[in-house]
Amino acid sequence: MADTVVHDEAAAPEPPTPVEPGHHVEFATGGWAVDDGHHHTTTGLSNNKLAMWMFLGSECLLFGGLISTYMLYRGRHEGSPSPDQLYNIPLTSVSSFVLLMSSLTMVLAVSAAQRHDDRNTSTWLTVTALLGATFVGAQVFEFTHFVHEGLGFTTNLFGSSFFTLTGFHGAHVTVGIILLMSLVAMINRTKFHGNKAEVVELIGLYWHFVDIVWIVIFTLVYLIPS
Repeated sequence: MADTVVHDEAAAPEPPTPVEPGHHVEFATGGWAVDDGHHHTTTGLSNNKLAMWMFLGSECLLFGGLISTYMLYRGRHEGSPSPDQLYNIPLTSVSSFVLLMSSLTMVLAVSAAQRHDDRNTSTWLTVTALLGATFVGAQVFEFTHFVHEGLGFTTNLFGSSFFTLTGFHGAHVTVGIILLMSLVAMINRTKFHGNKAEVVELIGLYWHFVDIVWIVIFTLVYLIPS
């Protein structure tokens, strides 16, 4: 019996090296297996990614309702200047381009995280947050200008639907900025638990969703006349 045990231990292959951070290896029937520490669903996605996709699906319903409401009431601008008199298309176009460019820097951040390059990951996450902050700043400037021109949240149905739609989107961008900077702080302080690359990718999914939603909003609100 002792000889059999010794023979089995000698037959076991050496564990694979190197093992990526956040992973560990376990010996199972047939050899060593690398465990990334995440449970996967029948879709092939991890639970975290599946939860994020479900959340983004619910967000589609939210923005779908807000966009539909705006399209219904965009012609109801009694008591205030018409939209074509208020919109500053060049400014909004530039801020939209800035936001879309942040998707590129987010992709670079995800790529750096997958290479376990913390320095470039933090750099590109910070750049993404700065581009998002530039967009939000332009939106605040636009809102201030509209109020000075006589269009407030309660002025008419157009004002209510416009500020609700674009304001909700701006709030989502702001939440994304907070997530990005929180992630940068965690990476720089090396206080990170779990799969870092997956967390960066999850925030990237949220950020890309926000950008895509803005493309729809910008087209329907600013480019298509009421």
